[in-house]
Amino acid sequence: MWINKRSQTYLIASGMVLLVLFMTVLYSSSSSSQHPSSPNFKPDYQLLGRPLYKLDLSWPRNPELFTGQVFSVAVNQYTGVVYVGQRDGDFLMSWNTTSLEMPHGMFVGDAASDSPSVWITDVGNGPYGHCIKQYSSSGKLLQVLGTPGKAGSGLDPLQFDQPAEVFVHDSGELYIVDGDGGMNNRLIKLSKEHQVLWMHAEKGQGLAQFYIPHSVTVDTAQRVWVADRGNKRIQVFNSITGDWLGTWGSCFTEDAPYSVRLTPDKKYFVVVQLNTNQISLLDAPPVGLIGQCNVISVIQLSEDVKPHLVDLDLTTGALYVAEIGAQQAQKFIPFSLGGSLH
Repeated sequence: MWINKRSQTYLIASGMVLLVLFMTVLYSSSSSSQHPSSPNFKPDYQLLGRPLYKLDLSWPRNPELFTGQVFSVAVNQYTGVVYVGQRDGDFLMSWNTTSLEMPHGMFVGDAASDSPSVWITDVGNGPYGHCIKQYSSSGKLLQVLGTPGKAGSGLDPLQFDQPAEVFVHDSGELYIVDGDGGMNNRLIKLSKEHQVLWMHAEKGQGLAQFYIPHSVTVDTAQRVWVADRGNKRIQVFNSITGDWLGTWGSCFTEDAPYSVRLTPDKKYFVVVQLNTNQISLLDAPPVGLIGQCNVISVIQLSEDVKPHLVDLDLTTGALYVAEIGAQQAQKFIPFSLGGSLH
């Protein structure tokens, strides 16, 4: 995983069996004005609809460090640190993550504290998989949620089967989508003490049912937004009660939503569609209304880029995209003022 900071770049990686996880830690901006040449770098894209974002050609400063599948990104908006996770790359330096098999989703929790942590979902099928792991910002394993190596649906003890993503609220409550093609199709809310507060766990096409829930985010209006990938829709729930509030499906007839995040001005949802290589910005509905989805802007990436998961810097509005096919991460910045979407 990379950790990118505003003026420096360094890389942290871990290896287990055939998997190498890169924790690349980078600053969110770069002093370089031109993008270095790299065989993996694919800048081709088109803007459709209202132009809201443009590619930041100066980021990252050293794109040649991307050498494997980039599966996720996570931003600490208080420090400007961007974590980029990649699989199967060149070894540079290691986190002590030998118990991490097949990382998938990633989230920075406790971002405003002195000790932010990185949460990573592990979809591996080996002895350490089917878990959610919390690491310190320097890579120390702090705790594990789930039963390592045992796929399951149990709640006591807690079990997962290929958990796709976790969202950690400022309150410490966790929202988990489980799983990425396994036996479970669940949305679970855990308390700060990791007790189940509510859950939807039925597979299907009906209301509050899922088929491969892949991404989850929570807005400031007490609404939970889930990318229900297998059903090509986004479902919305009340974050307090778990009640179903609505569904968006008309925007996803060609390809499923893989990732969902909200821009810091709370005007747009950013949704990624992997197979059509698109990043769409959808109107965020006002409080009390879900309605129908409405695409305002599309970033059409080049063929086979395969955007997987995204995250945003809530201070600058910058959008970071993890691209499995292109084996890179890219940064897009708002057109207004060259970088602020407020």
